[in-house]
Amino acid sequence: MTPERFRTMKAALSRRQPDLTVLADDVHKPHNIAALLRTCDAVGILEIHAVGSASGFKRARGISGGTAPRVGAQMHGALIPAIHTLKSCGFQIIAAHLTGAAVDYRNVDYTPPTVLLLGSELRGVSAEAAALADHHASLPMRGLATSLNVSVAAALFLYEAARQREAAGLYTICRLSDEVFAHTLFEWCHPDIAARCRVRGLPYPPLTADGDMAANPFA
Repeated sequence: MTPERFRTMKAALSRRQPDLTVLADDVHKPHNIAALLRTCDAVGILEIHAVGSASGFKRARGISGGTAPRVGAQMHGALIPAIHTLKSCGFQIIAAHLTGAAVDYRNVDYTPPTVLLLGSELRGVSAEAAALADHHASLPMRGLATSLNVSVAAALFLYEAARQREAAGLYTICRLSDEVFAHTLFEWCHPDIAARCRVRGLPYPPLTADGDMAANPFA
């Protein structure tokens, strides 16, 4: 860990958006998961939510260009309970879903706490999930295709969310608590040591100004 790399990681973490996330329903193709994670990292998402196979999701994280370990993932066993949980935490649910009620994706306000709901590659957003969404939004299609690849669609939605949040000043100050910031920064900088600490039930040691560990946690 060089001092320059440490400063880069701190700056990136300070821009993370704890109230912008994705709920992916059974998105199972590794290249889609990998592309989604890269986009989430690029727009400053701290953690995504996913329904489906945890083992398949973990395998796909390994091919996401090194960004996957820095985008957390909360796995859920079923979609509807996941939606209820997120709504109870104050998130609005924006379904990427073409219906008669869908608005242009640029006409949605993404500055409140927001979840982008993505359907599976084969089925899209289910009717039951769509009924629980606060808004339906879609991408304008001017050709013969009726939809885009799920990871491409997610990127367009999320970059619009990032544009709005940038204009609202939500990237200019760190929006993570000191505890979450320090905990996450250690895991980013020293992932192997962090994993060993978790196995042994040990707290993470503080970091120096250059990103080194201030103490040996295993001493």
